[in-house]
Amino acid sequence: MVTVPHGDGSIDVSLPDCEVTVADPPGGEAVDPREAAERAVASPHGPRLRDVADADDSVALVVTDVTRATPDDVLADVLLAELAAAGVDREQVTVVVGLGLHRPMTDVELREGLGEHADLAVNHDPEAVVAVGEVDGVPVEVHETVAAADRVVSTGMVEPHQYAGFSGGAKTVAIGAGSESFIRYTHGPEMLSREGVRLGRVDDNPFREAVDRAGEAVGVDFCLNVTHGPLGILDAAAGRPRAVVRSLAASAREALSVTVEDDYDAVVAGVGAPKDANLYQATRAFTYVVLGARNPLRPGGRVVVPARLEEGAGEGTGERRFYERLSAASSAGALYESMREGYDPGAQRAFVVARALCNHDCYVTNSESPDIVEDCLLQARPNVSDAVDPDSEVLVAPRALETLLS
Repeated sequence: MVTVPHGDGSIDVSLPDCEVTVADPPGGEAVDPREAAERAVASPHGPRLRDVADADDSVALVVTDVTRATPDDVLADVLLAELAAAGVDREQVTVVVGLGLHRPMTDVELREGLGEHADLAVNHDPEAVVAVGEVDGVPVEVHETVAAADRVVSTGMVEPHQYAGFSGGAKTVAIGAGSESFIRYTHGPEMLSREGVRLGRVDDNPFREAVDRAGEAVGVDFCLNVTHGPLGILDAAAGRPRAVVRSLAASAREALSVTVEDDYDAVVAGVGAPKDANLYQATRAFTYVVLGARNPLRPGGRVVVPARLEEGAGEGTGERRFYERLSAASSAGALYESMREGYDPGAQRAFVVARALCNHDCYVTNSESPDIVEDCLLQARPNVSDAVDPDSEVLVAPRALETLLS
């Protein structure tokens, strides 16, 4: 019996007719988020924020959205205290929720995510952007509040990411508060096909480099990021975005890496909240397994993803485009070939899912939206045992998005 996350709870997986191996990363030791954040802000990579900001500065604080498990209420509190030490009043700060092309956060979600600072928040609108520079000839555009601010500060979660290697750093601003045009460039088929654009890789990663350069064009002055594992927040770092990402990526690799020596018929990839709220996010578990540094599946093997999917495919622009592409496709191979010619921002998740489906099936179980799963070239089953053949050799990654297989 193995327990895997499911929404805010968990489910027990029993496969008595199978040979089961569990991929448990070391996990690291959890830290108190506030204490870790305060230490990071007091000893940053580069100058302290209180030494960078002036008393009359307007400040844009870009935070993550509901798809990230970032303790933004704590991080915002620590950053606002640091700004106050520079003489910056709370009223001079606007909190911009870095949605990218995800749906806006509701008032309830803003209160839950930002606590007492929810009154400062505005949801990012990718159409309300201003050009601030360019990367590789592509305009870098950000939310008008960010472009107009004297100082730009951000939070972030440095966690494994399919394209950036690890998320966080300048990505919160450049993508989260950016425009469709830059998202189209960074998430397009040409970029995603480049060598080095892969899960867990930061150095020599063209996607990561483009995002970092965009952050420099915006003028991100200071970021406060955390990384997490199965036990909670593992570490925090603050200061210059590039250094922050590399510092926390090192912490994450140490805590999340698992060496896999054998090949398997199936991988059960746990997700849990908030990522299993919709199919767009939950399919990360499938592509992280198949397109990561080490694909542990035999030819014809499958990935099984228990996911709640209370939001169906997802409600944002990117999520709708993802669903439209997959649901209209006749096959994964045909979809992948057609999307190599280009697609709208947000549909990139359909592109990488199609790429993974060319070699392996994905079964989504225990969901509230089985019809949507079936619409998207995936297989829906009531539970995990129905998705795994008897006598299979199975690898279970209880928290697949927090596990780096190598």
